[in-house]
Formats: sequence, C-alpha cells, structure tokens
Amino acid sequence: MDKKSKIFFSIFFLAVFIVTALAFYKFYILKDYYIKLEAACDPAAEKCFIYECDPADDDQCPQAPNERVSYYKIIEKKASDLPLCDPNDAGCPPITCRTSEDCQETLCDQAAEAAGERCSDPEAYLKNIGEAENNSGCASGEENCAANDKASPDENGQGNAANSSQVQNNSGAEN
Repeated sequence: MDKKSKIFFSIFFLAVFIVTALAFYKFYILKDYYIKLEAACDPAAEKCFIYECDPADDDQCPQAPNERVSYYKIIEKKASDLPLCDPNDAGCPPITCRTSEDCQETLCDQAAEAAGERCSDPEAYLKNIGEAENNSGCASGEENCAANDKASPDENGQGNAANSSQVQNNSGAEN
C-alpha cells in the first residue's frame, strides 16, 4: 500500500470514529432528542383525542362500554426531561409540559379531525356528564326511580338476581 492510501484510510476511519463518538454522546449521554408520547388529557378542560378500545381486538379492554373510552393528548418532549420511571407506575409523576421545559402539547384540532381522528368537545362533555348525573338522580316519590334502583348493578357489576330472573322470564315469553 502506498503512502497516499494509508493517509486516506487513516483519515477515513478517524472521521468514522469521531462521528460515532459524537452520536453516542448526543443520544446516550445528553439524550438530546425528542420523544412523542400520549399523555392523559382532561376532556372537561381540553379538546382531547378520543380512543375507544374494542373487546374483540383487545383482551385488556373493559367489558363496560363507558369504561372503553379514553382521552389523550400528544406531548413532544426532550428525552432528558422525562422521568426515569415507568409511566404506568403509580409513583411515577405524570408527563406534562412545564413552562421552563422545551416541550410541545398537541391537542385535537380541525386538521386532526380531517385526518380521521375523533376529538372531544369540552362543552359537550360537560353537558353529557351533567345529563348523566341528572338522569341517575331521582325525585322523591317516583315509581321509575325505585325500579331503576332495583335494576342497577351492585359494586361488583352484577345485577339484582330478582331482576335477572324477570328478564329471563320475559325473554322466554317472547319465543
């Protein structure tokens, strides 16, 4: 090998080593890159993305329809600003954007809806919650209120045994 080739390969391998070392320092030591995360969102205060799981596709999906819906927003944050714990752990602080951090929150907007995402509306959400609370409360002396109390499930999600047998008897009469 001649002298020019040795110099060329020495400079080439030195450059590769320097670039690799700088990349390692930037990504592993400084953690100087952004991560996009889905974080919890308050649908009463913000316009959130809506996710509804399907029990046919997901074994972890709850059976109760009102528990299948979850609300989230997208946070883009530097990896060095994230806590070093499991976000699903109760002791881990929630992922939020603080004023001093290089962070960006993305809430659901018209562009996201145009792309096929479902968005919550805080006014409609509060209205639906208010209606649900009004419908669950009964005025004194109403007959429907007593019937609804008997038909409502207990803490374990099981209905009243008397009402269950009544439903079975009614369904058998239809056949």
